[in-house]
Amino acid sequence: MASTQILKSRIRSVKNTKQITKAMQLVAASKMRRAQEATKASAQYALAARELLTALSGHTSVAHHPLFTTREVKTRLLIVIASDKGLAGAYNSNIVKVYTEQLQLDDDAGVKNTTIAIGRKAAQFVARIKDTQVLGVYEDLPDRPDGRELHAILDSARLKFTSGEVDAVDVIYTKFVSTVLQVPSIQRVLPAGFEPANEPGVANDVAYEPSTEEVLDGVAYRLVGAQIFQALLDARASEYMMRMVAMKNATDNANDLVDDLTLEMNKARQGAITQELAEISGGVEALNE
Repeated sequence: MASTQILKSRIRSVKNTKQITKAMQLVAASKMRRAQEATKASAQYALAARELLTALSGHTSVAHHPLFTTREVKTRLLIVIASDKGLAGAYNSNIVKVYTEQLQLDDDAGVKNTTIAIGRKAAQFVARIKDTQVLGVYEDLPDRPDGRELHAILDSARLKFTSGEVDAVDVIYTKFVSTVLQVPSIQRVLPAGFEPANEPGVANDVAYEPSTEEVLDGVAYRLVGAQIFQALLDARASEYMMRMVAMKNATDNANDLVDDLTLEMNKARQGAITQELAEISGGVEALNE
């Protein structure tokens, strides 16, 4: 059994750790609420944007627009969204798992790929993978990325797609479903509106002014950007939620450990007192003899 001094030191250390995890839990909870409000506020717009892109993709006049062109996928761009920091439970490992599964699927199908890594943890993982081409790395993005940061990612994806260097662009992120459910997901953003339109019959009844190209160049670009922006918001809300839960579990485990160590220390102290009493009694008996 460890001495009381060693146990006191361990208890003090665990309590200090508990204070840190508790503070991190509170910070994550505060940031999570703001991130949750942000992702919910834009979710309907992102859904409407996706539905509109899907409807537009069925129009005859849109079929040959660069952002709507469907090709056989020979090269794919993967945009991987993870966090800049750890201590978020299984958040990063879940994203890495989906990413590696996609890489394996591409290898099996003979499809080449390139990657845009968002978040330091994603960048670190991608850098360790042999023969993986990295198009860009973005770290320390704010909770709500501004136009400059979003456009840098979007422009890189659009340029690669419209030039024909890649035939599809997929975003791997954690979808924020609710406070108790965050799901690692993959979503295709290019070609725009890749899902079949529900009402293809309306395709030939639409006229664009001043021209199809001018309208779609502006509309499609912004709507595709909305999909990536929503993925970033969902990913950040999921990160804070999973970090809050992880830190709460760490705090609870620290409390349990303090209780166990306190019990062990009390046993050690009681044992020391019993031994001292026995030694005193033995000394008294020896004097009486």
